[in-house]
Amino acid sequence: MKTDTIAAISTAMTNSGIGIIRVSGEDAISIVHSVFVNKWNHRCLDSYKSHTIHYGYIVDGDNPVDEVMVSVMKAPHSYTTEDVVEINCHGGIYIVQKIMDIVMRAGARIAEPGEFTKRAFLNGRIDLSKAEAVMDMISSKNEFALQSSIRQLKGSLFELIKNMREEIIYEIAFIESALDDPEHISLEDYPEKLKEKTEVLCDSLKKLLDSAHDGKLLKEGIKTVIVGKPNVGKSSFLNILVGEDKAIVTEVAGTTRDILEETISFGGITLNMIDTAGIRNTDDIVEKIGVEKTKKALEEADLIIYIVDSSVPMDKNDDDIIQMIKERKVIVFLNKSDLNVCITEEDIRNYFSEEIKVIKTSMIKEVGIDSFTEIIKEMFLHGSISYNDEVYITNMRHKEAIKDAYESMLQVKKSIENYMPEDFYSIDLMSAYASLGMIIGEEVGEDLVNEIFSRFCMGK
Repeated sequence: MKTDTIAAISTAMTNSGIGIIRVSGEDAISIVHSVFVNKWNHRCLDSYKSHTIHYGYIVDGDNPVDEVMVSVMKAPHSYTTEDVVEINCHGGIYIVQKIMDIVMRAGARIAEPGEFTKRAFLNGRIDLSKAEAVMDMISSKNEFALQSSIRQLKGSLFELIKNMREEIIYEIAFIESALDDPEHISLEDYPEKLKEKTEVLCDSLKKLLDSAHDGKLLKEGIKTVIVGKPNVGKSSFLNILVGEDKAIVTEVAGTTRDILEETISFGGITLNMIDTAGIRNTDDIVEKIGVEKTKKALEEADLIIYIVDSSVPMDKNDDDIIQMIKERKVIVFLNKSDLNVCITEEDIRNYFSEEIKVIKTSMIKEVGIDSFTEIIKEMFLHGSISYNDEVYITNMRHKEAIKDAYESMLQVKKSIENYMPEDFYSIDLMSAYASLGMIIGEEVGEDLVNEIFSRFCMGK
C-alpha cells in the first residue's frame, strides 16, 4: 500500500459557497502548514491540537490566495487513521483548483479514486462492507437506499457476517481438534448437533439471499413499464406522476411511437418508469417498431402498469397483452371510470386472478392515483420499509459470496445425511467461512480491493 500523502478536491467542481480539499498522510499537517497562515500571518498549523478548526489564509509564497477555515485531525483518530487536514475555501472552480495546485506543489500527490476510504479499510478502521456502504450512500437514489447504506455503515451486515463466521470457525476447530485427539475429544452424536446448527445457518443465509432481489430493486429502482392499447391514458399517467408534460397526449391513437423513460421517487421507493407505444395490430412500419420495443421492455420489467380504457369493450389486442403479462407483477388501471363503464373490476379479475391489484382512475380528472403509492409499498415492501431491523443485500458482490456460502453449508448438510467422514464437513465449512470473509474483506486479494475502490469518486 502507498503511504505517501494524498490530496483531492472532495466537493463537486462547480461554483458553490464552499469547496473542500482533503489531505491525508504522514506529511499532511506539514504540507498544509507550509501554505497556511493565521490571521496574525503566522505559520503555526503544526502546533494545533487534533480535531480543531482554524481561520486564516492559503498563501502562494507571500501572496494570499483565499480566506479559509482549516480543520486538523491527527492520527489515529481520523477517517483514514492518518493525519488528515481539510481546507474549507470559497467554492469557485478557479479558487479550489488553484489551492489544490498549491498543495500539490507543497508535496502531496493527487489521490486515486476512493483512496481515502481504501486507506481507512487497509488501516483497519472499517471493513470492506462498510467501505462499500460509503459509496452506496453517496449514490443513493431514495430513502430506502440511503437508510440501507447507513445501517450497513453502522455495521449491521458486518455483525451478522462476523457472528456467522464465528459459529462456523468454532465447528471447524472442534472437528480438527477431535480428529487430532480422538482419545480426549469424542465425535459421537456430533453429526446430529452439527446438522441442527447447519440448518440454522442455512436459514439465515437463505433469508439474506431472498432479500437480494428486493434489495437490488429498491436500491436501483423498480423497472416499471406502462402498457396498454393506444389512447388509453398511458402518457397522461406518466405526465401526472412526473408533474409535467413529458409525453405527448392527443386524441390520435398511436401518438407514442417510441419508449419514454423517467425516474420518479416517492414513499422511499424509486420507479424507473417506461411509457411504451400502444400495443395493437398495425400496418404502420414505425409504429410496429415501437410495439416490438414495448414487448422487449415487458420482458425485462419488474412491475407492469396495465392501463385499460374501461369505457369501451376489451378486444383481441387486450387479449394479446394479457397473455404477455398475466404471470408477472401487474397493477391494472381501469381508466376513464368517470365515463360509461363497459369493463368492471370483476371482469379484470376473471382475466387475471382474484389477487390482481386494480385501481379505478380518471387520468383527465386525476382521480384514483393516490392509492398507487400504497399498493407499490404493499407489493414490494409488505406495506412499509423497515429501517431498523432488516438487513437487505443490495450489493451483488455480497450476494454472490452469500450464495457460495449457502451452497457450501448445504453440502455440509448433505455430507451429514450421507454419513460422510467428519473431515468432509470441515472442508465445506471452511469454504463457507472463506466466502463470508469475502464480504467483510478478510478473504480478498489486492486486485479485488483495487477494483472495488476504483468505482469511488476522487475525493472519497
